[in-house]
Amino acid sequence: MEKWNQTSSDFILLGLLPPNQIGLLLLFLIILLFSFTLFGNSGMIYLICMDPRLHTPMYFLLSQLSLMDLMSITTIVPKMAFNFLSGQKSISFLGCGVQSFLFVTMASAEGLLLSSMAYDRLVAICHPLHYPIRMSKRMCWKMIMGSWILGSLHSLAHTAYALQLPYCRSRAINHFLCDIPAMVPLACVDTWMYEYMIFVSTCLFLLFPFLGITASYGRVLYTVFHMRSQEGRKKAYTTCSTHLTVVTFYYAPFFFTYFQPSHLRSATGDKILAVFYTILTPMLNPIIYSLRNKEVLRAISRVLDMFTSIRK
Repeated sequence: MEKWNQTSSDFILLGLLPPNQIGLLLLFLIILLFSFTLFGNSGMIYLICMDPRLHTPMYFLLSQLSLMDLMSITTIVPKMAFNFLSGQKSISFLGCGVQSFLFVTMASAEGLLLSSMAYDRLVAICHPLHYPIRMSKRMCWKMIMGSWILGSLHSLAHTAYALQLPYCRSRAINHFLCDIPAMVPLACVDTWMYEYMIFVSTCLFLLFPFLGITASYGRVLYTVFHMRSQEGRKKAYTTCSTHLTVVTFYYAPFFFTYFQPSHLRSATGDKILAVFYTILTPMLNPIIYSLRNKEVLRAISRVLDMFTSIRK
């Protein structure tokens, strides 16, 4: 192993699954979840593009959430499956950089996008008369582009710095993806300042958007509670609960991973938590939005009817 570390610039991903039949069974389950994720998120994007009634800011933002989930899980699961089935654990220096960049971009951009979706619900419920102005198509695209650009810049800065560190010790990353916090301890220089910067940037892209989302939904729930129309109150509660469910699934694993005291963290625990935000959450998002949203269910019915009439 030491000879390999000195003569190769590749990294080794120690992976998540044990190299036995149990690992193979778990891999089959992960591939099954991966397939559901591809189908669900692709279907959501197609549905929003095809149905004119879903051409609203909320659903345009939702389509971007599905796209981010697609890109995130596609960045990770195929490489994980290939390494397990081939028995190879290596990932090239360039491949590790690309995977790290895409993963951090999607994670950062998704947090910003969720805060945009919370703002959309805030304006729709608390300021309905101002909604066409505050959430115009132009403003919607600004939010989307802002999420992608800021997420990409944030990711580029961290990925570039992490890859230029000298890794003169082991290059074995105790994870199933090139996660920067798992890579930094392998560097043979003092990285305490950079680890502090990771914490600061995590606050900027996770904690602050989460506080904004919490404040938005607090204001929304206060407004909903004082609504006179019981039907309007029920519809608003349903919409908000859907968004809050997605927000909880997204933020909870990240908070446990990045805000937990270092002496309480373990590599195994980090990998298990990573399964939630890299595999389970992208699969659950389209299910949550479809099963708990009558507009999406009606759109599915219309699209199915359209295909049925074409076949006839």
